[in-house]
Amino acid sequence: MQTDTSTESVSAARSSDSTMRQDWVRRFVQVRQRSTDLTAHLSPEDQCVQSMPDASPTKWHLAHTTWFFETLVLHTWQPGHVWVEPQYCYLFNSYYNALGPRHPRPERGLLTRPSLAEVRLYRQQVDAALSAFILACPQRDWPQVQTVLELGLHHEQQHQELLLTDILHLLSCNPGLPAFVEGLTPEQAGALGVAQQLGVPPQEDGWVQHPGDVAWVGHTGDGFAFDNEMPRHECLLRPFQMARRLVTQGGYLQFVQDGGYQQPALWMSDGWAVLQAQGWQAPAYWLAPDDPRNGGDGWAVYGLGGVRPLDANEPVTHLSWFEAAAYAEWAGARLPTEFEWEAAAAWPGLQQLADTAWQWTRSSYDPYPGFRPWTGAVGEYNGKFMVGQLVLRGGSWATPAGHARRSYRN
Repeated sequence: MQTDTSTESVSAARSSDSTMRQDWVRRFVQVRQRSTDLTAHLSPEDQCVQSMPDASPTKWHLAHTTWFFETLVLHTWQPGHVWVEPQYCYLFNSYYNALGPRHPRPERGLLTRPSLAEVRLYRQQVDAALSAFILACPQRDWPQVQTVLELGLHHEQQHQELLLTDILHLLSCNPGLPAFVEGLTPEQAGALGVAQQLGVPPQEDGWVQHPGDVAWVGHTGDGFAFDNEMPRHECLLRPFQMARRLVTQGGYLQFVQDGGYQQPALWMSDGWAVLQAQGWQAPAYWLAPDDPRNGGDGWAVYGLGGVRPLDANEPVTHLSWFEAAAYAEWAGARLPTEFEWEAAAAWPGLQQLADTAWQWTRSSYDPYPGFRPWTGAVGEYNGKFMVGQLVLRGGSWATPAGHARRSYRN
């Protein structure tokens, strides 16, 4: 008896492709659902307000990430796609000049319409359409569609982190300093991905020595990476050492109590000017003992779990680059370059690399040698911002699990 091996081969390939497409749908739905889950404890009023020009309302985050998928996947690749609402192309574009004009960023909090209910419906409509398109996308288009889908999911995860940090700032503007969720238990915090803000076990002190070398930095090519992490290249490093753990709140409190915010010699000129103009005395979200919102007799810190006494063992967070650099100067150290950070992160001994706080480096945000942005509208994702900024490395308590990697540049 003979069998048609070619037919069996085609059938197996179709089955494999179908399974792979279904996996993509599951992953897409999972990432999208987490964004929705993060808003479950927020009121419609919470989700509409913009607390400062550099933050965005929760509702805008939900709509913008949906616009990204509708514009760059459905509208680009699905024949005959009809916009859910044409005006959304203007309201929820962020900075893509190639995709048309957009609503001013500092005025996103004025967008009381569409309502939160309409934004949620928008998400549902695009999610349903995109899930169906993933399964039906022609094979000839699938490699390019898959690339944009991957970018879109990582883009949404970035906005999940922004959503949490933006809502923290918004709630901090309320004189009552409300918690993100009242009575947040460790289990609930873990489910929301904010457990690291509610307590960090003690870490090992000390330093990790790096002998220096010609090191390779940048993305290795395995798995996803943004274009700003490439190309991988060599970098000369001199011998250096890095602290095993992040600077603690207790350590930074010593800087505050030693008059660190009153000593101009510790600060960059621009930083001292900002400190003077804004009256900085301590990190953002710290409450001095005499602050009427404190409720205790020592320093306290506000976070998504509400106001808690300052824990000397927890890492200090929410520092500007100027504050981080001033503390390093006071401590007789310096901030690492991003290349030193990446090389040291590959060595054993460093802790809290990607799940506690983003870490400032001394490196300017420049293109790597041979850098080329992605083609098309997504080419505006990173390249055009490579001027006048400094690089963070690692990840934070708000970074979705599995999103960070050693080569990630923030």
